[in-house]
Amino acid sequence: MDTSQWISVQRDDGEIVGYLEPVAEDYSRVLPRNILGHAISDACDYADGDGLLQERGIKELMQPWTLNGDFGEATSELAIIELSTQGIVVANAPRTKALKPTERIHVDWPDVEQRLKPAASRARP
Repeated sequence: MDTSQWISVQRDDGEIVGYLEPVAEDYSRVLPRNILGHAISDACDYADGDGLLQERGIKELMQPWTLNGDFGEATSELAIIELSTQGIVVANAPRTKALKPTERIHVDWPDVEQRLKPAASRARP
């Protein structure tokens, strides 16, 4: 996917929190996308899209993820361990947290097909 027209949205400290993909040539309508490239709402005006991304931040990167595709048990709960425009690298979350060796899986960025999905919330006793 061509992301050359996407505009990065940054916090005050310079950290990128997402992107605005133009829907209208004059950028009056944009599609807000999180840092993974997932659309987070319908198209909206520029200021609303910027506000949505600023409010959302990057905290979702810390949650466990699953991956659509044929990757066996490694997809049960994954952690994002690297993220750049060169790709997203995920690995088995419990093994990563324990600093144990584990398979690394590369996902293309942006993940506009939303192959990565938040893992289902675990029931708490």
